[in-house]
Amino acid sequence: MTGVDLRISDTIQRALRERVDGEVRFDAGTRGAYSADASNFRQVPIGVVVPRNPEAAAEAVRVAAEFHTPILSRGGGTSLAGQCTNEAVVIDWSKYCTAVESVDVAARTCVVQPGIVLDALNRELAPTGLRYGPEPATHANCTIGGMIGNNSCGATAQRTGKVVDNIRRLEVLLPNGIRFWCGKTTDERYAEIERHGDLRSAVYRQLRALRDKYADEVRRRYPDIPRRVSGYNLDSLLPEHGFDIAGLLVGSESTLVTILRAELELVPVTKERVLVVLGFPSIDKAADAVPAILPHEPIALEGIDSRLIHDQQLKHINARALHELPEGNAFLMVQFGGDTLTEVDNAAHEMLADLDESDHDPTVAFLDDPAHEEELWQVREAGLGATAHVPDKPDTFEGWEDSAVPPDGLGDYLRRLSALYDEFGYSSDTGPSLYGHFGHGCVHTRIPFDLYTAEGTAAYRDFMYRAADLVAEFGGSFSGEHGDGQSRGELLIKMFGPDLVTAFGEIKAVFDPENLMNPGKVVAPYKLDENLRLGARWAPAAPQNLHFRFPHDGGSFAEAANRCVGVGKCRQHTNDNGSVMCPSYQVTREEEHSTRGRARLLFEMLDGHSDGPIKDGWRSQAVKDALDLCLSCKGCKTDCPANVDMATYKAEFLAHHYAKRQWRRPRSDLSMGWLPAIAQLVGRLRLGSVVNAFTHTPLLSRAAVAVAGVENREIPRFAAEPLYRWFSRRGPRGAGSRGTVLLWPDTFTNFFHPHVGQAAIEVLEDAGWRVTMPTEPLCCGLTWISTGQLGTAKKVLARTVRHLAGHLRAGGLVVGLEPSCATVFRSDAVELFPGDLDVRRLTKQTLTFAELLTEHSPGYRPPLIPSAKAVAQVHCHQHAVLGWDADRALLKAAGADVEQLESGCCGLAGNFGFERGHLDVSEACAERVLLPRLRETGQDTAVLADGFSCRTQIHEFDSHEGVHLAEFLATGLRE
Repeated sequence: MTGVDLRISDTIQRALRERVDGEVRFDAGTRGAYSADASNFRQVPIGVVVPRNPEAAAEAVRVAAEFHTPILSRGGGTSLAGQCTNEAVVIDWSKYCTAVESVDVAARTCVVQPGIVLDALNRELAPTGLRYGPEPATHANCTIGGMIGNNSCGATAQRTGKVVDNIRRLEVLLPNGIRFWCGKTTDERYAEIERHGDLRSAVYRQLRALRDKYADEVRRRYPDIPRRVSGYNLDSLLPEHGFDIAGLLVGSESTLVTILRAELELVPVTKERVLVVLGFPSIDKAADAVPAILPHEPIALEGIDSRLIHDQQLKHINARALHELPEGNAFLMVQFGGDTLTEVDNAAHEMLADLDESDHDPTVAFLDDPAHEEELWQVREAGLGATAHVPDKPDTFEGWEDSAVPPDGLGDYLRRLSALYDEFGYSSDTGPSLYGHFGHGCVHTRIPFDLYTAEGTAAYRDFMYRAADLVAEFGGSFSGEHGDGQSRGELLIKMFGPDLVTAFGEIKAVFDPENLMNPGKVVAPYKLDENLRLGARWAPAAPQNLHFRFPHDGGSFAEAANRCVGVGKCRQHTNDNGSVMCPSYQVTREEEHSTRGRARLLFEMLDGHSDGPIKDGWRSQAVKDALDLCLSCKGCKTDCPANVDMATYKAEFLAHHYAKRQWRRPRSDLSMGWLPAIAQLVGRLRLGSVVNAFTHTPLLSRAAVAVAGVENREIPRFAAEPLYRWFSRRGPRGAGSRGTVLLWPDTFTNFFHPHVGQAAIEVLEDAGWRVTMPTEPLCCGLTWISTGQLGTAKKVLARTVRHLAGHLRAGGLVVGLEPSCATVFRSDAVELFPGDLDVRRLTKQTLTFAELLTEHSPGYRPPLIPSAKAVAQVHCHQHAVLGWDADRALLKAAGADVEQLESGCCGLAGNFGFERGHLDVSEACAERVLLPRLRETGQDTAVLADGFSCRTQIHEFDSHEGVHLAEFLATGLRE
């Protein structure tokens, strides 16, 4: 800890614990998790307070102010300019302060607490037919408080404007304890406040004096554009804007006041929408067409270039949606909205007719299918994540990612900006993408700054100054959406001039004379190359003797830990978009238990900065605690825009954490990690019935649970006969007109659910395949991987690969029935042994059951099950690595009516749900969507669950029994 003496910190912490109704955390793990946002910057906080209500937050502010300690309010923590990171007491509103306190449908307003997430608010408002208008791309995880702090916008701002245009009133608290509601202030209301002669009236009086002093300069220097987000909203104080104190405070980035509640103005939900996508030869030509489109009043007008499309193709994001685009190298997405489909269709056709008569000649895709529209919007919203950590491209960074200019000059600005890229060497054939809210002249981009060397950092600084000059020349705003923070605070004098920058300081002095509110941001800011999360002085440890080779990160664990760019998608509260990530965050609402929080801690663990809170490296208990509730579901491997693979990082960490001290491992690591070896021994000695009796007799089962060191929950039963023994008696059958395929007998299918393997063999043979199996029990090493026993896992996996080598070298296919085991073959194996040719063959030649029947069995028709209804719980690893498209196609061909549940992880996740201390989280994950949905489902509806964990969780907590896809199809053969 640097700026605050440790003894003072202890005193502050004690006072906060005594006086604040909330969680007070000054531990190293929490401080590390909150040390960064989505920007280039990093500052370790003094501590974190998670208040249970706004009054508790107000008390936390009072305590911090009494100790003259900086204060920072934080919502979703996705800010891109560094305003959500500081050496301060951080107040995290997002866990508890999430209430909608009132809704006035007639007035179209609602009062909310700052921590509520935008999507959650709009879901609650849905029955009223109203919604909050501004919608940033992070709408699934950004909070209203954060949106107010940044004056957020999003694509919908084309219709509804910025947050400042949608705020009625704010309840605010100043560091000196003054608390009041504020909004537009008539002369009569001002006189009434003035008569009180209290501290609030003094604030209003000073603000009015400042308004009068700087009014002419504000009118002269403030850009008259839709997306002026930079600077304080001094224009809100002008008489023509109603002396709006709330408007002034919107976009102030926690530097002036603490916002306790907000009264929002709502808009009606648009009933009908239609999307027109226009293709152009280049992004500047697309921008040139914007002025011709604006008179038609679209409700959204977004631009994307071919580089963004290419980045998404390289990262396998939104693959289906990309096929909807017309021909071109750049695109405008033009959306019209209204009360009737005829109305919006006519508006779209009128626009197209006008474009036909203009110099613009775009290609056109006309979409009125809501599903296809949503897919294309995901292409646009994925921009930030899609342009980070793109394979075979240099890392990109924020900095100049949201500049805005007048829309009629946007094309010229893009040409000049591209020339500046060229001058600084930031352009190439695969250079920075350009995209954004083109209807408002706002441009998003991530630039390949070199923030690793002194020379590169100096170039970054020089570029920022040159880019600022360019935007000022166009009469634009340095920020059109994300705020100034530290990225652009230093540059504001170029946009506003010295007098208005002085006015910003005077405004801050009115509200925060002691400079306690988020100091160093916007006013008297840190330099834009200070406090860099990387920077020339970043010198992380370079861990040696890694087990995973991290081939996508140059073999570097430091690069892997640095993958997180802070988008915060892991903090989503629902799985409505079909994602899995991040189940533990969805249950706990804890930053430390999000993928982002864990990534931040791993970054801090490598101790690249002298002020890092974590000093004990792989031995860190703080990192161990944060990783403890990671379910290793691998959802983040696909759902995270930066493809953070926390399951792999956790396994690597645990391997080093317990290196040379295996005796410190929990017993569950042995009982669960060595389960395959135990199962093989039980099978060889034919002890299944004995073990079952021991684990399912009440008194004995409790003893078994205690010995194993696992949770007191039902232990799966061993099958009467393992699959391998059944198959050795039965042998392969059929001519095998399609060839021979090896069925992988994973531990769970082999020893616990052999009926799944039997059903699979029946279906595969009916499809014309001759099925073989290994002649002895083998293992993929999954359970050793998930418990971090990687030395053993590699030995087990290497032995398996040796046994399969002949089959693989002959081009033979391997079919996996258990998704987690197939995932080891398809993903983990090659990351453990990237140079092994047989492992590479295994990766390419391993298929799921459905993939074999749909992609490698031409002409195959599955048995028809036309009357069957089913719901499908897709295994996390299948979602993340294997995919479910083949399963969907196979089920459709079988005539089954199947609903894919948007339930995310079942909560058992292999060994996770059996480990001590995890039962509550495990069950809570299942209770979010899966179990409630199953309770609504009749017993005549099949529950498809290919994962052994999923079937086990369903068996224990619901009356249904999960069935594997192979079992489901096999029923069609028997009818």
